[in-house]
Amino acid sequence: MKISELKREARLSLKGNWGTAVALSLIMFLLTMVLQTVIEVIFSGGWAAWYEQDVAPIGVSAFNTLLSILLIPFSIGVYWFYLDLVRMESTSFEKAFSIYKDGKMFSKVIIASIVQGIFVFLWSLLLLIPGIIKALAYSQLFFLLRDHPHLTTLEAITESRRRMKGLKWKYFLMCLSFIGWGILCLFTIGIGFLWLVPYVGTTMAAFYNEWIASQDESEIQEENEIVE
Repeated sequence: MKISELKREARLSLKGNWGTAVALSLIMFLLTMVLQTVIEVIFSGGWAAWYEQDVAPIGVSAFNTLLSILLIPFSIGVYWFYLDLVRMESTSFEKAFSIYKDGKMFSKVIIASIVQGIFVFLWSLLLLIPGIIKALAYSQLFFLLRDHPHLTTLEAITESRRRMKGLKWKYFLMCLSFIGWGILCLFTIGIGFLWLVPYVGTTMAAFYNEWIASQDESEIQEENEIVE
């Protein structure tokens, strides 16, 4: 399937669901940007003091770090919401918060996100290119955890790396194809990103569903052929 076809599938999947998708993007923006800024201003002693300061108070930095960690399950839940759309499965606004109801998955996605970040950072210390390549190789981590919750973090990372062999360049080009839209969103004072983020996320979900998840069926067929 071509990149253009994946993007078309994403648009079709979002048809009739744009309202919910944009609302989720807005919530994420309010929590990650607006709330953190407001808290920083309050603890800094007002707008004037906040504007003049070079370094945020330690308490604010600690709060923002904790909030960022607690929001990881929500951000992953949103991407799983996109996958439901692509698969035409029943979904709802509340399902984006479903990970918070599963204690085991809640801790797993947080740990997986931190481990993934550490791995990419360490590879980036060598050179920028190896870091980008590894980021592409690990990109399917959370979708795989959705379909295979029994996998450990390291197993899911390894599986993502294995399944992305021969597909990293295609995935990279797919991500690059949104640069033009990103530039246009800048002219909307950033408001356009509320629509672009779901478009990108759903396209990534379509990529996973077409190229990564389909490898499960291929493996099952191979196993059946061996048995026969």
